[in-house]
Amino acid sequence: MRITGISTHVVGTPWRNLTYVQVHTDEGLTGVGETRMLGRTDALIGYLREAEAHHIAGSDPFAIEDLVRRMKYGDYGRAGEIVMSGIAVVEMACWDIKGKALGVPVWQLLGGKVTDRVKAYANGWYTTERTPEAYHEAARGVMERGYRALKIDPFGTGHYELDHERTRYAVSLIEAVRDAIGPDAELMLEMHGRFSPATAIRLARDLAPFRPAWLEEPVPPENLKALEKVAARVDMPVATGERIHDRIEFRELFESQAADIIQPDVGHIGGIWETRKLAATAETHYLLVAPHNVGGPVLTAASLHVGFTAPNFKILEHFNDFADADIKKVVKGAPRVDPETGCFELSHAPGLGVELDVDAAAEFPQQQARFDLWAEGWEKRAPGGAADGGGE
Repeated sequence: MRITGISTHVVGTPWRNLTYVQVHTDEGLTGVGETRMLGRTDALIGYLREAEAHHIAGSDPFAIEDLVRRMKYGDYGRAGEIVMSGIAVVEMACWDIKGKALGVPVWQLLGGKVTDRVKAYANGWYTTERTPEAYHEAARGVMERGYRALKIDPFGTGHYELDHERTRYAVSLIEAVRDAIGPDAELMLEMHGRFSPATAIRLARDLAPFRPAWLEEPVPPENLKALEKVAARVDMPVATGERIHDRIEFRELFESQAADIIQPDVGHIGGIWETRKLAATAETHYLLVAPHNVGGPVLTAASLHVGFTAPNFKILEHFNDFADADIKKVVKGAPRVDPETGCFELSHAPGLGVELDVDAAAEFPQQQARFDLWAEGWEKRAPGGAADGGGE
């Protein structure tokens, strides 16, 4: 079997463009992959056009390790977000093809399952007015859908510092959310890399009474020493990693012990196998894995196949029941959260278990999607109000 070519389809919303790539073969099997680029969708498509000619066309879709190696190193330049995302969508599609050809789900090819379900947490649910009352109502709605966990960034446009008034308001939002979801649900606290270490530490202490399940990206991701400072002075798990695009770059993070939970994005770090390798390394450092997932159903499915096989997989982020939920119709067999358990259940369908509906995808043409995390109203993910930034 050989790859004959690829086709790309961009599904657009005001705050995110989702790029789907179909990999076609000479035996009639087609696989699909997906990523969500932030302001670089055209660059990704341009890269894939060149990579198709240089690396992809004519390759054996079963030889995934070799194809990834050639795409990552065969152009000599250091692979960054665009290249690693391009690798990811092609890599996912090859796993999909391999599973279909062998008649087994991808998780079976990764060593088999260690669990029958993966817990989900909701994001994109707080697209309402930024008041305690509105957040309380929205959070209750999340629980009513069966979720047992959710995440929120309550800090408005905070950057490095947050004054006393805005701190009190952020605390009031979290207080309302915790009251709505009860004492047992997990509440993930997102900081989007906004703050200086001193501010992040102060805010973490102010919000500790509401028992956050983790403190996510408290400081900008470029300075590991700053993250170490925060981790040493807060009494809650620290999560980070969505803006690291090569698993090798996690080495110093592991050595520092500055994080308790890593959050690779399967669509940005080279795909399913790269993420599974990273999870195995994380396990040797006693760290949990909770992938960043702002994608649609295909990226969600790919992340779940890692989750079903990794003993240290904690939970998976999910936007698609809340922010622009209609995009679920572009994929047949989209993963769903079981309202009885708050989890994604194991799928036995071959490959990734999902199929792109090209006609349905055409109903969502590419947009000038934008997400400005520093603009007023960013949390609404609406035209003129911003759309998703590097971390949800």
